[in-house]
Amino acid sequence: MGATAMRSLLDESESRFPLDLGIRIPKIRELYRVATARQWDPLKAIPWDTLRPEDYTEEQRLAARMYWSRRTWSEYGAISESPALQIRFCQEHHEPDLRFFFTLRTQEESRHAEVSYLFAEKLGGYIAEPKKAAFQGSVATHGVRKMALDLDTPLAATIASLVCAAEEIAFDMIHHVAKVSTNLAAKTVFKLIARDEVRHCAFGWYYMEHRIPTMTRDEILHVQEATEIMIEKVYLNGYQEPWLAPDTPASREEVEADRITYEAGLGATVETLQKPVFIGTVKRVRKLMQPWGFTLKPFYHPRLGTI
Repeated sequence: MGATAMRSLLDESESRFPLDLGIRIPKIRELYRVATARQWDPLKAIPWDTLRPEDYTEEQRLAARMYWSRRTWSEYGAISESPALQIRFCQEHHEPDLRFFFTLRTQEESRHAEVSYLFAEKLGGYIAEPKKAAFQGSVATHGVRKMALDLDTPLAATIASLVCAAEEIAFDMIHHVAKVSTNLAAKTVFKLIARDEVRHCAFGWYYMEHRIPTMTRDEILHVQEATEIMIEKVYLNGYQEPWLAPDTPASREEVEADRITYEAGLGATVETLQKPVFIGTVKRVRKLMQPWGFTLKPFYHPRLGTI
């Protein structure tokens, strides 16, 4: 027998009224208000004059173009997942605070993509896709758009895996790279992105704090499963860090580009510095989720061992 077709939210008729815009999760509504006050312009907020591409070798500029283009690809994924989640929030009449905050979250992810694109452009040109198709499987998608529209996947499972796991890992990586980058333009970019990502992470934990007490055991097990898949099948497959990707000529080329970019101070980092950060984040996420009624399974990767 064939696989059961996904029950998509897009197949459901829209029912908008009665329209509720009241405050239901005050902590998330406050994140929305803070986000409205902390907007920044990628063209004006970065000291682009300190980038000085002419101070770097052609090899360094090419490597950094590869790195910043890859950052753009991953940020684009967030731009495309946000509208799918907005549909879920509206169609199922979830708390209006979620809808308010995600309008700003979409703008913030768009800024992150734009600033990464601009960085690559200023170094000689944005690269529109991976040079080798073999690497696309690691960086292409994490499946959140499909999860968001799948009626058989509880919203909490999507939020927990995307935000409490994936965004938490991403934030720690960004914070780390902000510290090790020496070029002022690169350091400023990462500091501004990290400022936004703090709110993105808080959104997930605030939502789950609100939601967990009313969830069934089956729904909670969905949360555990989705989170484990996100860590094991997406992040440990090299979604954002090429040294975690399957060892191929394509991934080795990306790892080398990151090394050159890091040594030039233009962003990126290297495996030896990033390993303890990644391990620490996974352990922290596991500990923070334990009060929800489960313990994330151990994760194995040949470069990390068992976490």
